[in-house]
Amino acid sequence: MTKRALTAFLICLICCIACKSDNYVGLSLVPYGTVTDQITLDIRAGFINESKAEANFDVELWLDEQTLLEKTNFILGGGVQNYCLKYSLPTANLCGDKQITLKVWKNGKLIRTERENFKVIPSNLRTDRQIDGAWCGIYHWSEQEGLHWNKDIAKMSDSQWKELVRAMHNIRMDAVVIQEVFRNQEYVGGHDMTLDTYTGKAFYPSKLYSARMDNICAKDPVEAILSQADELDMKVMVGVGMWAWFDFSPMSLEWHKAVAKELWEMYGHHKSFYAFYISEECDGSLTTYDPDPAVMQRRKAEIVHFFKEMKKYCATLAPDKPLMLATNSMNITQSLDIYPQLLQNLDVLCPFGFARMPENDLTGKEAADLLQSLCDDAGSHLWFDLEAFLFNPDMSLYPKPIDQIISELTLLDNFEKVLTYQFPGVFNDPNMSIQIGEDGTVQLFLDYKDYLKALDESNK
Repeated sequence: MTKRALTAFLICLICCIACKSDNYVGLSLVPYGTVTDQITLDIRAGFINESKAEANFDVELWLDEQTLLEKTNFILGGGVQNYCLKYSLPTANLCGDKQITLKVWKNGKLIRTERENFKVIPSNLRTDRQIDGAWCGIYHWSEQEGLHWNKDIAKMSDSQWKELVRAMHNIRMDAVVIQEVFRNQEYVGGHDMTLDTYTGKAFYPSKLYSARMDNICAKDPVEAILSQADELDMKVMVGVGMWAWFDFSPMSLEWHKAVAKELWEMYGHHKSFYAFYISEECDGSLTTYDPDPAVMQRRKAEIVHFFKEMKKYCATLAPDKPLMLATNSMNITQSLDIYPQLLQNLDVLCPFGFARMPENDLTGKEAADLLQSLCDDAGSHLWFDLEAFLFNPDMSLYPKPIDQIISELTLLDNFEKVLTYQFPGVFNDPNMSIQIGEDGTVQLFLDYKDYLKALDESNK
């Protein structure tokens, strides 16, 4: 066993032991990793007391082990009680490599010390003008859109998924968003399903449902992604889905709770497990394109209720872990009455589609600025889902030219993090053992690598 593999094994072993104790202690930074000095860092410390007796917790938050940010005490009752301590840290005047340290005493005994590293770079913008992470769809939902890469993704082994994570790390895309962990052929219409009649197929060895995605070679790509991300100190947003596209009904909520619980029980020991990502997506109006006023109102009420209850439920698993949703950037003004309620229980909103706004709507820049103000008012985070693809006439996807990607990174400068859809089939490291998609994917990878070099030079 190599030194790196041994280290990763020991980390997982320690985490497993911690998960099986009667305490959960977690530390998350939103955003993670490299940030500019124009944002406010959201520090979250999560606690669960799973013992039968109530417990007294003493907590300290430190910056660089030198500056005490917060010192507090609280009591958690017995029987799986949870609490999330939040601290807002402006990054102005904090340039350089930094570390947050969390020290926790339970009933007077030091039980955990958690640390998270981050880096602050000087800027006059919120964004660092680079792509910080990417979606990794284990198999694209549309054979037509995924025409040029699905056949290659289907061949990938678990070890090649690890290889892909390493390729992302090579160009500083250090967050992986797993698009979904179940494939359900229901496009819309989940209201007609029940938990017993759900027919989705799992991408991982689920005990909830026996059906498997049998057209992929990988046995457990979720485990492969997380384990490789552990070694590289990357973050993974695990996709809790798919019940049905755009569906946030009460039955969808119950299904998501069950799947989130299983995913946390199976993979929560991984250090890289960073967030729960709700895969269903929806239109910026939050109504899923339905013209019927009654249906629109029902869907608005459903999505607000869904995230209120899902946020509450995820706190029983890991109170510090963010909850993320990706919507498109269109028709936002139709639901300005609902966004404040939704964002109260949504940690990260990550919209897409700014480069293809319809006529008679806001411009991409106007939509980004409006969403930023809504998120600021609610205390939530706005990240950018940059679409690194274009549509062929047959609606298949192909890599967007680097100049268009740079243009979007330059124009939309308010986002504290930029993620992209997607890595496999759009970017392709030429050193990988398998080429996923057409030759243009390799060229985009190399072009983006050159962009990063130029960006580093300009920042010196």
